Amino acid sequence: MTISTIRSFGRKLSALIVLFVAISCQQALAHAHLTEQIPAEDTTVENTPQVITLSFSEGIELSFSKIKVIGPENKPIKTGKLKLDPVTNTKLILPIEDKLTTGRYDVNWSVVSVDGHKTKGVYSFTVK
Repeated sequence: MTISTIRSFGRKLSALIVLFVAISCQQALAHAHLTEQIPAEDTTVENTPQVITLSFSEGIELSFSKIKVIGPENKPIKTGKLKLDPVTNTKLILPIEDKLTTGRYDVNWSVVSVDGHKTKGVYSFTVK
């Protein structure tokens, strides 16, 4: 093997590594990340919120997404039908039908973005 052959191979290998890293980063960024929640994480609210609103970094497939609200003593909270914001497909809206009592509430969510990636998480807020 000559030095020029080794250098040529090295350049090709380097280009492949850069391409692989770029593709990997794109795939990591392709998930729908939670960008905002109302009520906000770790906040205290005075009254029962009418809705839980979750905003994401990219569009959401409503039919593959869900939100569950769990109250004090692990009691599931009665909610209405989950829907997408009529203006943007990056925002989910969940009506709250129960009157929330004093305590901590966990919002468990799982979504599938329009490009097929699943993301899930949980956050909490407190009712005073």
